[in-house]
Amino acid sequence: MRDMLMWTAAGASVCAGAAALARSSYERSHFVTERTVIVSPKIRRPRTLLFLSDLHDNEFGPGNERLLAAARKEKPDGILIGGDMMVAKPGKAGLRVTERLLDGLAGMGCPVYYANGNHEQRLRRERNTYGTMYREFCRMLKTYGVHYLSDDTVTDGADLAVSGLDIDRRFYRDFVPAHMDPGYISRRLGEPDKTRFHILMAHSPLFFEAYAGWGADLSLAGHFHGGTIRIPGLGGVMTPQYQFFEPSCAGTFSRGDRRMIVSRGLGTHSINIRIFNRPQLVSVRLEGK
Repeated sequence: MRDMLMWTAAGASVCAGAAALARSSYERSHFVTERTVIVSPKIRRPRTLLFLSDLHDNEFGPGNERLLAAARKEKPDGILIGGDMMVAKPGKAGLRVTERLLDGLAGMGCPVYYANGNHEQRLRRERNTYGTMYREFCRMLKTYGVHYLSDDTVTDGADLAVSGLDIDRRFYRDFVPAHMDPGYISRRLGEPDKTRFHILMAHSPLFFEAYAGWGADLSLAGHFHGGTIRIPGLGGVMTPQYQFFEPSCAGTFSRGDRRMIVSRGLGTHSINIRIFNRPQLVSVRLEGK
């Protein structure tokens, strides 16, 4: 009897594991488009903006045709890319998927803005490992007319500003990263444009208090891949920096009239698992009061 119970338990465990792997495989190849409306008196011209983050060389159909079709369906007025489109790992780094996606996005007739994640910064920092790949990446952005916001800001009309913040390595430290204050952002980007609705793309969502304190009306982040596995009522289980049940893994957050949207991302790399955590294309509708 005892042996039968053991075999039954073992069989149930194997079945549960197989079901989890099958579910993860399905989720990693089936993204969703999720829409959010942000209202601000600073907005004079309503816009639809798309936010993409953490693709990590994933493809939804050849050349990411399904992702591009979903993007076109939203009829965007602007496209914002929050970093980590590629995988910067020795022996795995490449730009083919990123370039094909940028080619498709650039053909939609609206401005495309690109901010760095930690993988783009790794290409730039570790040139002994990645050679000329960062230079090729910059050339590619220029070829497709993408606004590269590496500690830089651009404006769109009289009512919108978009900034991209490069975050130092110490803020990506495992377990307990460094503390960030608004002064760090000011030293990188200067002061925000308070007359315009100011969007800040900052790859890590851990520092919303600093982003809001600096003056970002809307912060856009990713990096945490939704927490890998999402448990209803508890959220994401683990971040790439080994924080567990971190509240900011995904979703929309508020501090007064400031907002932060954290994307679950579009891909994975080292831990190729997604459970109850489908990849996400974020569509943001900006409207004035």
